[in-house]
Amino acid sequence: MHIRQTKLLDIVNREQKISVTELAHRLGVSEVTIRKDLTSLEQKGLLHREHGFAVMSATDDVLHQLSFNYERKQRIAVMAAKTIKSGETVMLGDGACCTLLAEEIVLHKSDVTIITNSAFLASFVRKYPNAHVILLGGEYQNDAQVLVGPLIKDYAARFSVDKLFVSPDGFNEKGFMVADLMRSEAIRAIAENAGNVIVLAEGATLNRKSHVLAFSLEEVACVYTDDLLEREVLTLLEEHEVPTEVLPPPLTTAVRN
Repeated sequence: MHIRQTKLLDIVNREQKISVTELAHRLGVSEVTIRKDLTSLEQKGLLHREHGFAVMSATDDVLHQLSFNYERKQRIAVMAAKTIKSGETVMLGDGACCTLLAEEIVLHKSDVTIITNSAFLASFVRKYPNAHVILLGGEYQNDAQVLVGPLIKDYAARFSVDKLFVSPDGFNEKGFMVADLMRSEAIRAIAENAGNVIVLAEGATLNRKSHVLAFSLEEVACVYTDDLLEREVLTLLEEHEVPTEVLPPPLTTAVRN
């Protein structure tokens, strides 16, 4: 995605609804260029268009979680993708960072197989000709668009991979948390067949707590995050000897207010 489009997404996220004219003014480009950007972003499902306006997705929509702080999530995904070799098979959980990692894989790697329980992730990369996704079966959760339940363990047991990438909803002194018990059970069942559990999450995500423990600190091989990670969280990771790669602050250019 063009850096201008990520800035456009950030503006729409803040404003919720904004005119094409105002977007063109803030980004210093023509309205024709803005309309082309909006068409591209709408095709990805990251926002909606109304007559003369851009509108953010509903806040309870999984696409809203993906589009919020899109640039940071994408940079984390790019960093994690460097660990994946062409021809490898990897497992991915649900979540925005994992979804963008999947996109990075199908765009820039060759012959990589993605195994996941995220129907949203599978749908998001379906349009790419290089996408090879195995979707694990189970009970479908409408809100998160993931598959959960006891069937997940049966399907996942047929595979053995080196890496499982996960995107938690929060963190505390016990480890990495998610918001739903069934999602936690599903990703733990998948992890039984992976050599290493790798966490992808914005610092802002790891700075907050959630409800259900997914992985303890001892069960995670490494963490990819950004510069918004609070010092006390990083200290806890260091004390438990969890390797943590922290992105530097993003390079930004001025955007008109």
